[in-house]
Amino acid sequence: MISDESAIPIGETSLLWTLEEIGRLVSRSGNPSETLNNIVNLIQRRFATDVCSVYLLEADRVTLVLAATIGLRAESVGRVRMRSNEGLAGLVAEQMRPVVLSDATLHPRFKYFRDAGEDPYQTFLGVPIVDRGVLQGVLVVQTIDRRTFGDDDVRMLVMAGTQLAPIVGEARASGHFVVPAHQRLAELARNLWWSWDDESRGLFRELDPVLWHDLDHNPVALLQQVEMARLDDRASQLAMHGRINHAYRRLQEHLRSKRTWGGRHASVLGARPVAYFSAEFGLHESLPIYSGGLGVLAGDHLKSASDLGVPLVGIGLYYDQGYFRQWLDRDGWQHEDYINVEEERLPIQPARVGGVPLTVTIDTRSGPIAARVWTVAVGRNPLLLLDSNIDGNRPEDRELTSRLYGGDQRVRIRQELLLGVGGVKALNALGICPGVVHLNEGHSAFATLELARARMDTEGIDAREAMRRVSAQIVFTTHTPVPAGHDTFTPHQVEEHLGPLRDALRLDIGTFIGLGRVNPDNHSEPFCMTVLALKLSHRANAVSSLHGQVSRAMWAPLFPGWRDEHVPIGHITNGVHVKSWLAPQMKQLYDRRFGPDWPERHGEPGFWEAIDGVDDGELWEAHQTLKAQLVAVARRRAVTQAERRGEPAESIAALRRALSPDALTIGFARRFATYKRANLVLQDLEAVTELVNDPQRPVQFIFAGKAHPHDSPGKGVLQQIARLGRDPRFAGKLLFIEDYDINVGRYLVQGVDVWLNNPRRPLEACGTSGQKVVLNGGLNLSVLDGWWAEAYDGLNGFAIGMGEVHSSTDVHDARDAEALRRVLRDEVVPMYYERDADGLPREWIARMKRAIRTLGWRFSADRMVMDYVRCAYIPAAGGTSSHDGG
Repeated sequence: MISDESAIPIGETSLLWTLEEIGRLVSRSGNPSETLNNIVNLIQRRFATDVCSVYLLEADRVTLVLAATIGLRAESVGRVRMRSNEGLAGLVAEQMRPVVLSDATLHPRFKYFRDAGEDPYQTFLGVPIVDRGVLQGVLVVQTIDRRTFGDDDVRMLVMAGTQLAPIVGEARASGHFVVPAHQRLAELARNLWWSWDDESRGLFRELDPVLWHDLDHNPVALLQQVEMARLDDRASQLAMHGRINHAYRRLQEHLRSKRTWGGRHASVLGARPVAYFSAEFGLHESLPIYSGGLGVLAGDHLKSASDLGVPLVGIGLYYDQGYFRQWLDRDGWQHEDYINVEEERLPIQPARVGGVPLTVTIDTRSGPIAARVWTVAVGRNPLLLLDSNIDGNRPEDRELTSRLYGGDQRVRIRQELLLGVGGVKALNALGICPGVVHLNEGHSAFATLELARARMDTEGIDAREAMRRVSAQIVFTTHTPVPAGHDTFTPHQVEEHLGPLRDALRLDIGTFIGLGRVNPDNHSEPFCMTVLALKLSHRANAVSSLHGQVSRAMWAPLFPGWRDEHVPIGHITNGVHVKSWLAPQMKQLYDRRFGPDWPERHGEPGFWEAIDGVDDGELWEAHQTLKAQLVAVARRRAVTQAERRGEPAESIAALRRALSPDALTIGFARRFATYKRANLVLQDLEAVTELVNDPQRPVQFIFAGKAHPHDSPGKGVLQQIARLGRDPRFAGKLLFIEDYDINVGRYLVQGVDVWLNNPRRPLEACGTSGQKVVLNGGLNLSVLDGWWAEAYDGLNGFAIGMGEVHSSTDVHDARDAEALRRVLRDEVVPMYYERDADGLPREWIARMKRAIRTLGWRFSADRMVMDYVRCAYIPAAGGTSSHDGG
């Protein structure tokens, strides 16, 4: 391994490393970045310097890129590049000999890199890294204090470089530097890992910021519209090649790494992964196959499963018109547009079996329905999407997957048949044998029946036994505490669409329909998808502690003679994918304070205790930057909306000055269902008018959200808010942002001072949007419902009331409205505007820190997925080593 060891005196070799020590530097996961980091850490400690860095030579043999460092800024890795005829590291490579300087800044070859953070370092010692006579890179150490490196120091560092050259050479070779930039960018774009990796996302944005914005941040579409020659020129102008290589390497390392949490704790799922069914997946705004919270939760679940290394396959539907695009007319009334999405502009590929695109077919009494299967790479895990818009289907069937939640009950049952039964058929065709089937809400419950049919065929058993065996593998998550939110169908609809499956199960129609009824003998009761899921799943859970209580009470009739608390529905509280929702400014702050590996540790209880050591001014400044960004985006979108409506020039000019970065900013963004009470804060307009127009302590509101196309009462609430934005009393102090999506939500959760959530308790299942503000420095002001009921401790945010409910909705709403006005007037506003001599709201910042400290680790999707693995997936897959039988 050490080719030149014989040339090094034995006494001096003993001062460096043995073969065993060098072997320990190599990443056990085969991760070259980790190996290089191990090298620089070891050398920095052994030589007692402030900085140690490795620069690797790219394939052109004339460009060096910073590949690993301790001491310089972590974000400069992959960004700092130099030719071998520039910079001090270039001088080492050019001369192939050591360079020693007591004050590097005085040397004519010194080159300043702003991103590197090397300002305080004076002394420089660099040596070439040579393997078998070939230059691989440059090893550099630096110190803050002026230090004299003697001949022995130089000789020892040369020896260190010689010893470590084979490892560095291997790390360099694994980088595949010869691939053109456009090819690597295309590979990055085809895996949605880029959507939660700041560096990769930044590469696409910098290629053409205007086009990136216009294309809804879609890298596939961006690369299609930027000519290859222009792309290469742009990459060269911005010195992006090293960063592209670095991002590509990190993606490959993410995909290949075996040393993961899932590898340690969920190895039983390696051969038989989790099949995660959901009617929608909210992964990124450029893939519009989601409507709101359920889909975003599913997307966050997939991303965290990838980060943790939990083997999981998502199954959903491909909606070629997605959810509707929202726009308001001059009267504030919501309208819906549906826009065809071109699949060639999306990161999707046909799923193939034996090189042939996969199609699955589901038989119904009225004829077969066929669907092709797309696959989307979400980090380590695939997402399968079924699409019925193919030749051979009848026109009504081709339109089945055109719109999300857009049809009548006949469309809905056919979509759910496609999702559940078609999804299982797709898994089987691809040779994927899941150890666990996770039903994210009842939409996919028909999957249980297809699994039972297949079990009957393979094991020679009857339907009852097949369903019993299948249920042991089923995990069901219910999200809906509102009775109207559970899909129901008539017996005729069920028989028309599942009749052939019923025949295969050899069940009579009464028994079959009874699977979806609380009381199988009640012939007036419809077939309920949630009932089917609960009956055919061995493990069921709600999505917050309070929602668990509500769900157990709601479904107690399914378990006659059981006390509510014994009904077998537990809870796993939802969480959010931190990397997707955290602002880059906050990430940089956490990188500086906690080290760049903090995302891997953020779910550990106690990790966020260190937030108290962050300077108040630094935290407040980061938050104010995000708030200013939100105000700018809100103004820009408001102006665009007004211009489309043809509003007067003076109104548009006023919108360009709307909102103030100095005012307390409250955000509300939800689905506009009436029980979410978007207008609760407006019940007493006189009181709200006083708040927004207080010249000393002003308050401003930003609203966003969509009402379901068929929900006229919800549209009415939305219209009331939109109209108030034009009321002279609220002009410029209340804005409604149209077409709420992941992108709008991202700006809101990152920039608001206060996140307002006031559903009618206990109708909020969880409410994850409020969790997204926590690590971004926002505070929650919420009814004690969903996640906030188990999160609020009196000092980490604000509560509306103390959890009271009333049988009269009018009384309930009036009481909560008064509680909301009171907490705003007496707590929120005074605390925000109470400033010290430095202009800082110390008590408010203390509450921000407490929210981060007490909530940051608990309400992340990583913690949620780990809970599912431990409490549901491993037991369902038969991977437990003991069980108490209780």
